[in-house]
Amino acid sequence: MLYPQNIEQKLGFDRIRERLSELCISPLGKAFVEKVRFSDNYDLVQKMIRQVDEMREIMQYEPQAFPSQNYLDVNQQLTKAAIEGAFLSEAEFFDVKLSLRTIQECLRFFDNKEPEQYPQLRELLGMAFQPRTDKNQEEVKTNKDAKLEIRGILDALDKVIDDRGRLKDNASPELQSIRRQLVSQENDLRKKLDSILRNARSNGWVTDDFSLALRNGRMVIPLAAEHKRKIKGFIHDESDTGKTVFLEPTEVLEANNEIRELESAERREIIRILMDLTTRLRPHVPVLKRAYTFLGIIDFVRAKACYAIELGAIAPLSVNTQLVDWKNARHPLLYASFKKMGKSVVPLSITLELDNRILLISGPNAGGKSVTLKTVGLIQYMYQCGLLVPMAEYSTIGLFRNIFIDIGDEQSLENDLSTYSSHLTNMKHFLIQSDRKTLFLIDEFGTGTEPALGGAIAESILEDLNRSGAYGVINTHYTNLKTFADRTKGLVNGAMRYDAEHLEPLYELEIGKPGSSFAVEIAYKIGLPKNVIDRAKNKMGKQQVSFEKLVKELEIEKKVFADKNVENAQKQRHLDQLLDQYNSLKNLLDSEKKTILNSAKLQAKELVKTANQKIEATIKEIREQEADKSATKELRQDLQDFQESLVIEKVPENKNKPTPKKEEEEKDVIEVIGGDIVIGSLVRIKGQEAIGEVLGVRGKDIEVAIGDLKTTVKLNRLEKISRKEFRQKASPKAKLTGIDMNEKMQNFSFNLDLRGKRGEEALVDVDRFMNDAIMVGYDEIRIVHGKGDGILRTLIRQHLRGYKQVDKMVDEHADRGGAGVTIVKMK
Repeated sequence: MLYPQNIEQKLGFDRIRERLSELCISPLGKAFVEKVRFSDNYDLVQKMIRQVDEMREIMQYEPQAFPSQNYLDVNQQLTKAAIEGAFLSEAEFFDVKLSLRTIQECLRFFDNKEPEQYPQLRELLGMAFQPRTDKNQEEVKTNKDAKLEIRGILDALDKVIDDRGRLKDNASPELQSIRRQLVSQENDLRKKLDSILRNARSNGWVTDDFSLALRNGRMVIPLAAEHKRKIKGFIHDESDTGKTVFLEPTEVLEANNEIRELESAERREIIRILMDLTTRLRPHVPVLKRAYTFLGIIDFVRAKACYAIELGAIAPLSVNTQLVDWKNARHPLLYASFKKMGKSVVPLSITLELDNRILLISGPNAGGKSVTLKTVGLIQYMYQCGLLVPMAEYSTIGLFRNIFIDIGDEQSLENDLSTYSSHLTNMKHFLIQSDRKTLFLIDEFGTGTEPALGGAIAESILEDLNRSGAYGVINTHYTNLKTFADRTKGLVNGAMRYDAEHLEPLYELEIGKPGSSFAVEIAYKIGLPKNVIDRAKNKMGKQQVSFEKLVKELEIEKKVFADKNVENAQKQRHLDQLLDQYNSLKNLLDSEKKTILNSAKLQAKELVKTANQKIEATIKEIREQEADKSATKELRQDLQDFQESLVIEKVPENKNKPTPKKEEEEKDVIEVIGGDIVIGSLVRIKGQEAIGEVLGVRGKDIEVAIGDLKTTVKLNRLEKISRKEFRQKASPKAKLTGIDMNEKMQNFSFNLDLRGKRGEEALVDVDRFMNDAIMVGYDEIRIVHGKGDGILRTLIRQHLRGYKQVDKMVDEHADRGGAGVTIVKMK
């Protein structure tokens, strides 16, 4: 049940209905807009919501694939075609053809989709083409038969009606023959008249700007009135001034008569074809009418989907019970209006549940109480009319059997009595009809009469409404109602937030505490005399002043705490980031320590192995020379030299003491020399330790042997080094590094995924990745960092600018990640 009768006008749904009509393409859809009705049938509402949601998905993701024109209403044509002996005109058949083509495109759209896609719209399709049995029970039409029937009708129309709405020449052999004769006769006639016109023009009877004309369906020549006797013939017309006559020469009278006869024959043949086509169409009228019903519904659902896209509306989670649990809901009309002005609506989050069914909102005037009330009523009404609603996706919406509203939009001082009487009449209806499936909305509860009496009556009414189990939202200024809500189960106070410091409304609903009217503060702001305000305070009484003061102080205190919470949250996020960076650095150091120890062990093992081999070879040689003193001495000297040449990196006794960075850098310095790089040159890859020998030069592409690996490197990425440095670096350790690089060449991927990683950890991975990329000679690499708030993307790009090998960095194509991926192009 809905109350009052003009509830749509009170809530503003009539304006939504108007907008839906504007979005419909055809009168077919608009007719369904007029039929929109509030429903408390859960299954029906769910079906309508899902239909619109599926259409919204189509309109958002593949709008070009779904037909959007020629939603024509041809019900009158079909009614005419059903009458025996009647026939449709060419224009009427053309409308039928265009609209049937739209229907066929709709059918083809769904036929080309997977069966599980758009189930609700498919069900709608099935209902429109549902099986039927004829009157004599002799024939059963299936859904598939109906589709084939429509396709057959459209094929028949395509054969006869062209794309300009005229009968095709080959619609019948007779029509084709007649039109060929007409073309031939008209050409002959035109030649004769052209000859007569040229003769008349040469004699000065016709001016040069005159040409052949058509009068009464016959071809004539324009002739100066004073020369009309010069050519024999029949005058059909004259100009407005009487200076020109339109004459049909006698010699072409017969030709014109033959053309008129052919035109009459053409009309007769056209009528015969149209009657035959109408006769063929007549048995299919019932199927076509159902098809056009489907077209109208599709247009209507499409309009609802377009409106949902305008509002950013969605299909929230729904339950078959009474519940309001909305997050970030927006008043549809206010949202649309503000959107045009480039402004935004403050969203509403509200909950009405079993333990807190009735919300009592208080606060200053012009603070948003009435808008909140109408938002609740309009959104609930929209949803139960089958429309998507503007709110967050994690919202939940229930269903109500009754919606009652008491919103006084036309209050004035002159009709206070009538307003209050009307208000009490509404309350009487609420008290009689309300139950647990009712949602009621009351604006300015209890106003319009003496405050003390009005407040007492309002409290009594509220007590009975609460006892009925109904759900509701009430706006009020009465303190006794706020107190009653605070101590009564099922009721909860709510306040429209207000900036008590600057005396400005924030338009935000806060549930759980009452609001102040801030009447005294607003009076100060407006500039009422201080003595007037002070007397008002005295008249209010100490208890009322204390209550208002307490509410104001709580509001200020809440704002301070809210600011502190924001500040603390920011500090906590900063601490979390620091902790993540600390853990990343610790893990990095542990990893580096492990790598250094493993490297030292491998180096020591290699040196011991080499030393053993040298000692064994020396001992063998001494034995072979039978301990000759001079030879033994020489071999011992060689062994001593070999021992001195061995360099073993010792681990410092104090493990916590780091090796000076300067010494480490000096140890790895490679001497760079000048000169051209040619075949046989010894080179190093810039920024790397890898060294090698040039095997070939092809322009700016240099083939280099690095250990057992052969690779091609750009000329500008190589540095020439001395042979001495090359020999010094060509150690077992260097060969081992060459082997590692060979493995990297085989396993290298040009794509690095850093999503989920933070700051320093990500930069370490970037450095390793860049080293490998430079080593193996990739010209372009790809770093995936995600979009987020762009911090990681900025950090990585700033870091990469430190590499002289980097030419430029760009975003990936939008289809492959856009700003979430950086493409690094090498020099």
